[in-house]
Amino acid sequence: MARQQRGSDSQFDERVIQINRVAKVVKGGRRFSFTALVVVGDGKGKVAVGYGKAKEVPAAIQKAIESARRDMVDIPMAGQTVVHDNLGIHGASRVLVKPAAPGTGVIAGGAVRQILEAAGIKDALAKSLGSPTHLNVAKAAMNALTGQRRPDDVAKLRGKKAEDIVPPGLLGAYLGTESIRAQPEDN
Repeated sequence: MARQQRGSDSQFDERVIQINRVAKVVKGGRRFSFTALVVVGDGKGKVAVGYGKAKEVPAAIQKAIESARRDMVDIPMAGQTVVHDNLGIHGASRVLVKPAAPGTGVIAGGAVRQILEAAGIKDALAKSLGSPTHLNVAKAAMNALTGQRRPDDVAKLRGKKAEDIVPPGLLGAYLGTESIRAQPEDN
C-alpha cells in the first residue's frame, strides 16, 4: 500500500497494492518467492496494473512496474471523474464505479482506490462486490474503467451529435479533459 515516486526520471505514480509470499514445495522443503501487485498511472488518465514475481521483494516490484508500464491504457474522463456508471468483472470479483460530484473525493477501498488515484480520478464512488482477491479486484476495476464508452462514440453509433444525447455539463467536462490531453507537454 506504499506509494513510490521515483526521481525526476519518472513522471509516473507507482503504487504497491499488495506483496505476497508464495511457496513452491520441492523435495528438500519449500522454496519461497514473492509476488507484487502494483498500479502505475500518470495522473492524467493513463493507468495500468502490473504483476511480478521474483525471489526478492524489490525485484518483484520492479518486474511488476515494468509490466504495468507496457500495458498503459487511456481512461475516458469527464473532468476529474469517470464518464458514467460501469460494472467491471474479472473472475468472481465485480467492481462498480460511479461518477461523483466535484469535491466528493474518491470513495473506494483497497486496490480500487489506488487505481483511481493513480489514474488521476479525483471524484468517484466505487464498490467492490464478490471475491476480495486483490488481483481479481484490480483487474475488475481496470475492466470497469476501460469499458466506459466515450460520449462522442455513443453519439456516432446512434447517428446523432454528442450534444443531442449527452447532458451539456458532462459533455463540456469530457471535451475539456480531452483537449487538455491532446496538448503536448512542455519538458
